[in-house]
Amino acid sequence: MNLKEIKILLDKEVIARNNSLEISTEKPDPLMIASKYNDETIALVCALFAYGNARLIVKFLDSLDFSLLEASDANIKKALSSHYYRFQNAEDVTTLFVALKRLKEVDSIENIFYEGYRKEKNILEGLWNFIDVLKSMHTHESKGYSFLLGSVPKKASGIGTYKRYMMYLRWMVRKDNLDLGLWSKIDKKDLLLPLDTHTFKVSERLGLLKRKTYDMKAAIEITNRLRQFDKEDPIKYDFALYRLGQEKIV
Repeated sequence: MNLKEIKILLDKEVIARNNSLEISTEKPDPLMIASKYNDETIALVCALFAYGNARLIVKFLDSLDFSLLEASDANIKKALSSHYYRFQNAEDVTTLFVALKRLKEVDSIENIFYEGYRKEKNILEGLWNFIDVLKSMHTHESKGYSFLLGSVPKKASGIGTYKRYMMYLRWMVRKDNLDLGLWSKIDKKDLLLPLDTHTFKVSERLGLLKRKTYDMKAAIEITNRLRQFDKEDPIKYDFALYRLGQEKIV
């Protein structure tokens, strides 16, 4: 397939997938839960736990009482004492809720992202700023919590794809029948593809990606290629690419 044919295929998929039927109990996705609440903090919780089996992710998110994001530290700890998910134990889950509750008292997540992003219009700078601020809200160290929040890299090379954060940014910045579009300060043209194993393999098979390593450089490479299809909204192709891989169409 040449680039023109790939663009036609992806444009068709974007139109076909841009409806609420794409996310359902038959096709579970953490965006199902995020869409119920239309709240940037709850959506972030949904995105951070979005790893592993989609059905189990949704089941775990459904078990959470998000009103705890307004509760006292003691009430949060008590209510979440038996909640755990894969790499995160109850203390990790509790810490996230306490940190996010404190963050809400300081500033919005959008403003904290924007603070890092605005100088160079760089999404990653926005992310590094946000991770630093969130970690400063509540000191807690464990492997599970580090995995959940991610970290600011000491050097630019060899960093991971930050897929869950990039997916969260897609939800927040873009607005269509799937994405929530709750933010206004970050431009969708600056978003980076939330690269996961499905989109990585599909992009390779379509010839959109030459890089063989699954990392941020690959995410930037595929995003730049998608900008040739739509420079103002390259990440509109993310969900289509994901489903093409998940459903083994490509």
